[in-house]
Amino acid sequence: MRAGSSGTNVVGDEDRKACRTAAWALHLWGSGVNSRPYVVAIDVGATKFEAALVDGDGTLGERHRVETAGATTATGLADRLVDVARSACADGGRDIAMAGVGSAGPFRVAGRTIAPVNLPLWDGFDIHNCLAEGLGLDVVVAGDAQALALGEGWLGAARGHENYLAMVVSTGIGGGLVVDGRLLRGALGNAGHLGHVVVEPDGRPCGCGGRGCVEAEASGTALRAITGADPRSASVRLRRRTGTLVGRAVASVVATLDVPLALVAGGVALGFGEDFFDAAQLELSARARLSFARDARIIPAGLGDSGPLLGAAALAYNTMKET
Repeated sequence: MRAGSSGTNVVGDEDRKACRTAAWALHLWGSGVNSRPYVVAIDVGATKFEAALVDGDGTLGERHRVETAGATTATGLADRLVDVARSACADGGRDIAMAGVGSAGPFRVAGRTIAPVNLPLWDGFDIHNCLAEGLGLDVVVAGDAQALALGEGWLGAARGHENYLAMVVSTGIGGGLVVDGRLLRGALGNAGHLGHVVVEPDGRPCGCGGRGCVEAEASGTALRAITGADPRSASVRLRRRTGTLVGRAVASVVATLDVPLALVAGGVALGFGEDFFDAAQLELSARARLSFARDARIIPAGLGDSGPLLGAAALAYNTMKET
């Protein structure tokens, strides 16, 4: 705040921005965040499960992890999930209010039953009931990228924003949408499932049964199939193509939902770095031509590899606030 010529205080742009950020944090998290109990945050991915305690400041406890490879039955996979979550809950004997879960999808029943394309053993698996019974806690489940979107609004690159998209470009591709300050869930809990936006109509077959989905063209799984090699060794040309296809998908979302900011996380996107993000922004700018969409941006997510767990914690805290 600066002094005006008459001696009165004048509110500048930075003050307004700070006020909006504070108001948004209060709207989402309420007061007394630091006094909240711990939650156990659980990330359910295609290749690993991870869990940790998280406090109201967003401080992560010890991270517990187990790989999914080698499991041959749905029950065996479920046992691994419950075991890793129990290990996190046992840390320090703290009071735990709730479990928040960000899971690979899609969902068959919102917040309860999943059918992950990349975890075929769990086609129709009731993940909510599994964890509620296994942990003896209240449990809330959302898509992994949906949870990430909440985490980025709490502590990451979307702080102060009420309309944005979070996208994960990793083994698969997913997304989460916050519109007017609220997470969009959809009829079955799959809103923002952006991996199946078509970006190449005559492109590669996708695991969903379609063709040319961005997941079939730009995910880590797709890149390995295209090159026969680890995606980390991808050429600059392939890194830029991957960014271009993601930018194309984001342009459709920006035009449809009027979200001016896209945050992208995941090992593929962040590993490809500037080659990916420069190409993604160029494609978005070339295709998002309506007046309200021209300033839309694609930037790296801000929470790094802690994002999935902090997102799951944000989901739990947000649920407690609303109930």
